[in-house]
Amino acid sequence: MGEGLLDALLPPGCLTCREPVMRHGAFCPSCFRDLQRIGDPLCDGCGVPFLHVEQGVPVGGRLFCAPCAERPFPFARARAAFVYGEVPKRLILPFKHGDRPDLARPIARAMALAGQELLAEAGILVPVPLHWRRLLRRRYNQSALLARHLGRHAARPWLPDGLRRTRGTASLGGLGAAGRVMEVEGAFLVTPRGRRAIAGQRVLLVDDVLTSGATAAACARALLEAGAREVDVLAAARVLPRDSPGAADGAG
Repeated sequence: MGEGLLDALLPPGCLTCREPVMRHGAFCPSCFRDLQRIGDPLCDGCGVPFLHVEQGVPVGGRLFCAPCAERPFPFARARAAFVYGEVPKRLILPFKHGDRPDLARPIARAMALAGQELLAEAGILVPVPLHWRRLLRRRYNQSALLARHLGRHAARPWLPDGLRRTRGTASLGGLGAAGRVMEVEGAFLVTPRGRRAIAGQRVLLVDDVLTSGATAAACARALLEAGAREVDVLAAARVLPRDSPGAADGAG
C-alpha cells in the first residue's frame, strides 16, 4: 500500500500522542520539541551526554565520563537516540509491552541516526534476547525487531538468535547498580550459530533501553568470550544516572 493511500485511509497521528501530523511515523511539533535527542558531547564509552566538553575526562584521545574513565565497560561504545523521558516512554512502552510491533520502524530510524558510525563499522547486529517464557507472553522480541530494521537500513547482517538467555531474570527496575549486575551475571550464552557468525567480527548489540549498562555488559562479555573482536551497543533510549552531567538540566 502506498503512503499516500495509507494516509487517506488512516489519517496519520503523532507517534506518542496521536495528534494529527502530516505523515505516518512522525511526531507532532509539541512531542518533537520535548524529545531529548542525544548527540555530542557525550561519553565515548557509555553514551551519557555532557552539557559541555569540559565535563568529560580525556583518555587516550577519547572523552569519557568519570565512571567509565575509572572502570570501563566490556563494550567499546554505547549510543542511544533519546534520553529516556516522558515522550520516549510513550513510544517505547507500547512497543515493548502493548503489542505494537509497528513502532519498530520509526524507533529504528531514530536509532540509525544516532548510531551512524557504529552501524557503518559493524560486521553483524545481535539483539539482546528475551527468555523464552517472556517471549511467549509478548509474542515478539522488541530488540530483535529493531535489529532487523537497522540491519536492513544499513545493509548489515543481523542474527536474531545469536544470544540466548540461560535463565529468567527478575525485572531490573527496582534494583541498584550492584543488584542489576548480580541479577544478569551469567544469564547470557552465545549459541553455536552465533559463535560461527561473530568470530572475529565487530558486533553491534541492539537493545531498546540502556539503563545501568548491566545487561549490555553481560551480553558483551559473552560475545567477547565467544570470539567477537569488539562489541558496541545501540539503544533506542538512555536512562541517565542521577549524578551524570547531562542530568543537570532535568534530563531523565
